[in-house]
Amino acid sequence: MTSSSPPSPPSSPSPSSRFSPGPVVRRLTLDDLPACLDLAADRGWARRERKWRLLLTAGQGYGIDAPADEVSPPKAPGAAESPESPGAQETPALSGPGDHGPGEGRGLIGVCVLVPYGPPPHAPRDRPSASVVMVLVAGRHARRGLGRLLVRHALAEAGDATVFLTANDSGRPLYEKLGFTTVGTVVRLTGEFTGARAADRTADHRAGPRAYLRVRDATAADLPAVLALDAPVFGADRAHLIVRLPSLADHFAVAAPGTPNTGLTGYAALWPGGDTAVIGPVIAEDEPTARALITELATRADGPVRLDTDARHPGLRAWLRAHGLTERATHTLMVHGTPGLPGDPGRRFAPYLGSLG
Repeated sequence: MTSSSPPSPPSSPSPSSRFSPGPVVRRLTLDDLPACLDLAADRGWARRERKWRLLLTAGQGYGIDAPADEVSPPKAPGAAESPESPGAQETPALSGPGDHGPGEGRGLIGVCVLVPYGPPPHAPRDRPSASVVMVLVAGRHARRGLGRLLVRHALAEAGDATVFLTANDSGRPLYEKLGFTTVGTVVRLTGEFTGARAADRTADHRAGPRAYLRVRDATAADLPAVLALDAPVFGADRAHLIVRLPSLADHFAVAAPGTPNTGLTGYAALWPGGDTAVIGPVIAEDEPTARALITELATRADGPVRLDTDARHPGLRAWLRAHGLTERATHTLMVHGTPGLPGDPGRRFAPYLGSLG
């Protein structure tokens, strides 16, 4: 099976990346990881080193350095790595003046990450796609067009790819002006997963017309089948992200019918966190399979969990609410370049991580 091409090497800032009086968008590297964490923390986001490291290696990070004559305030105390709070956004809009904490920036005043995907192996002529995530601007530089500059740069780098992202209410107008259109809604639910029956916590789960569905830990031997299942559902080749799941996630599970010699019908992962673990991606042939995977992972979490799901799955949302989760926020799913997203959203029950789809 083919996989996506690795991210291209850092490129020099182009003239289109400049705007008066002179900020320049440049390619980020892992050397910029501490500055990304500082900027995120000072904007109220958690310092998720594992997530940023993933994005800067699997994607293409872009940033704007603080002006050379800007004096950095004293460094604020650092926070331990933890998941985003229920109110945090993957792609926030620029905040208002004064909405910042001490020490924000410290080298970077704006960042965003473009994560490219190749066409699916089963349809190599399909249009490529990409996601834009972590659009973040220091509060003291808000309302100066930096967010627009970063996203426009990412769109230029994406070429003719279909680009998607999620936005909160205040960020949506910016993206609409850049040509993004709304194609759906993502609902964030968090809470202690409760009410799981004893039978739900065993390896076998009843699932629709299938007699039994077995949920188990994934192994290296499962990766080819996981990739084969994922590509037509996601509508693109994101092998460069999927192959990282075993080392990045706390738990990586797959589902398959109890009948011997049958293929996988779903997979899901549980990401590490401080107070809240994140479940995603969840890819499944049907909702009962998605529920079985979520049950298996949520009962392994040591505390509350968070799951983002497409609003087109009302049955799953009702089931999650019945099992202790509460709807905390909604985000708008937006796309640029085509009328809709590739793949089969009916089998996408939770994204890889936020805007990564």
